[in-house]
Amino acid sequence: MTYLRKPEWLKTKLQTNPQFVHVHNIVKEHGLHTICTSGKCPNMSECWNKGTATFMILGEICTRSCAFCNVISGRPLAVDPAEPLKVAESIKLMNLKHAVVTSVDRDDLPDGGAAHWGATIRAIKTVNPNTTLEVLIPDFDGKTELIDIIIAEKPNIISHNLETVRRLTTGIRTKAQYDTSLSVLAHIATKSVVAKTGIMLGLGETEEEILTLMDDALKSGCSVLTIGQYMQPSRHNISVKEYITPSKFEEYKQIGLKKGFRIVESAPLVRSSYCAENHV
Repeated sequence: MTYLRKPEWLKTKLQTNPQFVHVHNIVKEHGLHTICTSGKCPNMSECWNKGTATFMILGEICTRSCAFCNVISGRPLAVDPAEPLKVAESIKLMNLKHAVVTSVDRDDLPDGGAAHWGATIRAIKTVNPNTTLEVLIPDFDGKTELIDIIIAEKPNIISHNLETVRRLTTGIRTKAQYDTSLSVLAHIATKSVVAKTGIMLGLGETEEEILTLMDDALKSGCSVLTIGQYMQPSRHNISVKEYITPSKFEEYKQIGLKKGFRIVESAPLVRSSYCAENHV
């Protein structure tokens, strides 16, 4: 297998300050999971140093095994009923003004974990009434009655990632479908909630396909878009086909804004929760 050499603009170093250590200790002491570590996010140093983190609920084992993702795949453990309060209390200890929560897929549960999602959002809002909240949710197989459980708790932003263009979806995502994801975003938007999505570049997509995806997302009612570079997290994941230049990412940002997105975050190191506090 041939690996592309990582360009200089993607090379980052882990830098820590007392705030980083504070966040790390809270996550460790409360037995929490974060997508920052599970997903090997390149922005972990920056975000943790600012006192922000993206919490991952419903355990750390996913029932799906998407080709791009580094989260453990397999048979999940039982849901921890104390997790919602643990997350809520951790957010309070971190003194976060804005929090982001995501989860693994739990296709083993009858409701896909929707009830646990609802309990987590309620706990966060009860313990942290002044903290704004973004949730990055699975597709729940497109079942609107499950998505409505989350919508009913009124998070400020509900995000669901398309991840990649239509043509590449079946090779990148094990179960999720492009049109199902669009229907999830459309349902969120009809409920007067900010709908947000994110995609990765460098998987073999064409510019025409990216622009078509933008149009599809806008038609679904999505108003916030994040675009970042896919970086292979381990040798077991799909390889990078191309490294997109920073100038090209900036071009896509301007195109997205002209097309009608309210906010577009587009740069090599952008991830779906990057600068999320600015999207409320």
